[in-house]
Amino acid sequence: MWQRFFGVCVGIVGLELAIAPVIAQPAPKQAIFENLDLKSGFSPNPQVLRGVSGGDERAADLIGIAESPTGPCVGFIDTHADHRLSLHNFFSDLELSVESVGDTVLVVRGPGGVWCNDDAASHNPEIRGEWKVGNYEVWVGSRQQRQYYPYILEIQHRK
Repeated sequence: MWQRFFGVCVGIVGLELAIAPVIAQPAPKQAIFENLDLKSGFSPNPQVLRGVSGGDERAADLIGIAESPTGPCVGFIDTHADHRLSLHNFFSDLELSVESVGDTVLVVRGPGGVWCNDDAASHNPEIRGEWKVGNYEVWVGSRQQRQYYPYILEIQHRK
């Protein structure tokens, strides 16, 4: 019989005590900057994507507008979108929200236009509303240039 104590397997072999080292297994890596395909009734709800915010481009300059229906297009983003979101159904109430320790911004471009947000919930952005079928580019930027923060992007269908 073997028991694990403090990273070492300890067991009794015959009448002697045997100690065998445990080989550490690498922790599974969580992918960042993933893309997502969604259909109605997706599970789990919310879906979670991860990344690191920030970039060198002013959001308003790259996207081409300073203000959207969901807020100002401020902050700094990458030239290329952090995530691509493909919606295979119309969603009457879909929410994208960012959780981060830093001050982040959210920019989405897709069918019907561009949506930006800054500070919907404290220093975290969110965009909620009706979403058409199609492909969306999603950027999670930082409010200040040369600031980079790990983030979690939650995509939730509200019913």
